[in-house]
Amino acid sequence: MSINAFSLPSNAALATLLQPQDGAFLPIDGLRRLRDAGLDQLPLPGHGATLQRWQMLAAVAAIDLSLLKLYESHTDALAILAEIGAPGVPAGSLWGVWSADLPGARVRLRQTAEGRHVLDGRKAWCSGAKGLSHALISCWNDDHQACLASVALSQPGVHVTDEGWQAVGMLASASVDVTFSAARAFPMGAPETYLARPGFWHGAAGIAAAWYGAACALASHLHARAQHAAPDPVRLAQLGQIDCALRAVAALLREGAAEIDRHPQSDAMALALRLRLATEDAATQVLHLATRALGAGPLCRDAHFARLAADLPVFLRQSHAERDQAVLGGIVAGAEEHPWAL
Repeated sequence: MSINAFSLPSNAALATLLQPQDGAFLPIDGLRRLRDAGLDQLPLPGHGATLQRWQMLAAVAAIDLSLLKLYESHTDALAILAEIGAPGVPAGSLWGVWSADLPGARVRLRQTAEGRHVLDGRKAWCSGAKGLSHALISCWNDDHQACLASVALSQPGVHVTDEGWQAVGMLASASVDVTFSAARAFPMGAPETYLARPGFWHGAAGIAAAWYGAACALASHLHARAQHAAPDPVRLAQLGQIDCALRAVAALLREGAAEIDRHPQSDAMALALRLRLATEDAATQVLHLATRALGAGPLCRDAHFARLAADLPVFLRQSHAERDQAVLGGIVAGAEEHPWAL
């Protein structure tokens, strides 16, 4: 995709597009609207407009994080398929990327006597499973190699359960367990290439942009209160802390996007971990300060604020926290020169 092929909509236009017509907002309906409007055709990571891709993820996250979960997964699937040179996706299809494994359980990819590939096993946290048409599944072949396979979800052998999600936060993402029993699948790329490809860490870094967008949406409520209420020194101090945190992360995200575009084939692991960890800290700080500054009112009476405040802590747990910090620390420790020159 060329840099200029995608036009970023205004926040107002995006909100209007996603406004529910009747009844409650359903993330899967929002994903269909984004697809039908061509807004799923994001610039590919590392192709010169990575920041624009991340800006769209942040904009959707600011509206609804469950929708973002489906949207990010769908657009990530399209990017993966493009990176590995897979055939074009079916018109009107909706995709997910399901790469989490239950402890001690892995989905098996095996080849039948007829030469077809099939999946067996149980996959956890399959967001949007009931409304999607296809998914990219991380799985393991008989040689214990990590693989990636595409699967159509409407076929026999695929069962979408109602199990696996008890959290209130991100409930609308419908991240349930899916079981596979000899479901027809198609390997995507060679074994072990899914995690080794450059785009893996590009996609991981994009999640930070989503966390940032949600944090900005929460902060915007405090900004509006500070603009229209009598000056309150404590509230203004909290807003000042939020401003510093968000501007620092925004600078890191812009720098990271530019670095990916300059060096699309380089290992972006350290960059992605740094962006995710810094944004996680900032988003956690914003959630803490904004809810303290605004009190119970918006948590109880503002549906948008309350939903973001409930969803964001759950979504942030895609981070591996101290484990990711340790990995990043190991990378930094291995640097030949100190890495913090201005």
